[in-house]
Amino acid sequence: MNVALGEFTGFHLTKTGESAPANSPKAGKPKAAKPAAAPASEVRPPADARTDRLLRAPIFVMSPVRSGSTLLRSILNAHSLLHAPHELHVRRLTVGFGTGLAERAMHALGHNQADLEHLLWDRVLHRELLRSGKSHIVDKTPANAFAFERLAACWPDARFVFLLRHPVSIARSWHEADPEKRDFAEAAADALRYMKAVERARKGLKGHTIHYEELTADPEGEIRAVCDFLGIPFEPGMLRYGSSQTVVQKGLGDWKDKIRSGEVQKGRDLPDESEIPDVLRPMSVSWGYLSK
Repeated sequence: MNVALGEFTGFHLTKTGESAPANSPKAGKPKAAKPAAAPASEVRPPADARTDRLLRAPIFVMSPVRSGSTLLRSILNAHSLLHAPHELHVRRLTVGFGTGLAERAMHALGHNQADLEHLLWDRVLHRELLRSGKSHIVDKTPANAFAFERLAACWPDARFVFLLRHPVSIARSWHEADPEKRDFAEAAADALRYMKAVERARKGLKGHTIHYEELTADPEGEIRAVCDFLGIPFEPGMLRYGSSQTVVQKGLGDWKDKIRSGEVQKGRDLPDESEIPDVLRPMSVSWGYLSK
């Protein structure tokens, strides 16, 4: 009866809690499971960087959340050679073989899953760079710090800029971004995960380190140093990056009034030593904000 009803009306009767029959127009296709990221054991540098990579010397800003990375991104993007789009999250892009035959075929070409993911990441960033008309791409996704080893393996010629900020200022800003979601203690604990990841990256990679407070106090001096590290000329217009920026959606970067102003604004005052909670004191020492 249900089949006949479906043929004449397009509807089927079902009991509460039941899914529509498989032959029903209402029955959607089963959702494919998202491929899991390649295991760490498969991660390796490109077999031949000349053919396996279109992108040359990408730049990654490694920073915790709420550390001023959108400000730095805006400044760098104002350079005639640098394209610094919103947070890209390419490390979250995964691939799957689909079938065992496809897996065997890719292995015969010398590709494991991590290799294919790296090819995808490289193509996405390279396309974005070509469309910009510039010569160097900058990605400032904070979560990249959790995958610094993989990024370095994907692009052995990558360059890294580490942006640090007082841990208490980071925690306060992270709390203020969504006070209903996390109180200050929760914000401090969550932001500390990013801080620790950035610190591991600093110890594991070569790069250039700047502090948010120094960037806002002496923007020209700090940006000149970044340009020297990247091997490009400093351009004064970088410091007047303008307010005509691509709208940043939630989750893809900060876009508060200080950033919208188009110029570097003075940062908030440094917290007093008595305001540093125990959970943030070791990191405050490591980053030079607190004496041992």
